[in-house]
Amino acid sequence: MQTLFARTLRRLGGLGLLLAAVALSGCGYNDFQRQDEGVKASWAEVLNQYQRRADLVPNLVATVKGEANFEQETLTRVIEARSKATAVQATPELVNNPEAFQKFQSAQGELGSALSRLLVVTENYPNLKANQAFQDLRVQLEGTENRITVARNRYIKAVQEYNVLARSFPSNLTAMVFGYKPKASFTVQDEATISRPPAVSFEPAASR
Repeated sequence: MQTLFARTLRRLGGLGLLLAAVALSGCGYNDFQRQDEGVKASWAEVLNQYQRRADLVPNLVATVKGEANFEQETLTRVIEARSKATAVQATPELVNNPEAFQKFQSAQGELGSALSRLLVVTENYPNLKANQAFQDLRVQLEGTENRITVARNRYIKAVQEYNVLARSFPSNLTAMVFGYKPKASFTVQDEATISRPPAVSFEPAASR
């Protein structure tokens, strides 16, 4: 009798687990797991490409410094912008903190703008344009900027899909129960600011 009772309990327990699994699947729990991992992966790639860009800056600055009378203000802006960008602790949790995410995005935007200005200003220096080491670094930087754009777009798409799930019924109920909150993403306004070309004078540089 006791054995039969124990078997019945085990069967009911197994049935309960099965029903719970079906319920969780139906309310979007598995979708949250999958999309959360997708956001993490796409965010890691964004960070990887930003780090790649930051690693190029020291060699780029050192090469440009070799050109006599190069604009010191432009170099200083790049160095300071890189310092600010690398000072922000870019952890996986950053996407769950809109304020910290905005700070990170702003710092990366400043570095992108400073580098853009640097490349435009170098057009006034024939010696730099003929410098193979500089040209190699420039190609690497331009390639990295393209990779950043691709990585950011993938992240934006991943976050958009995740946030729709977090805000839609009935999956929003699952989000409330398990603490799945909408994640921060790059804004349209900041995208426009980052992509805006710098205003640079093309007057001949002083005697070099």
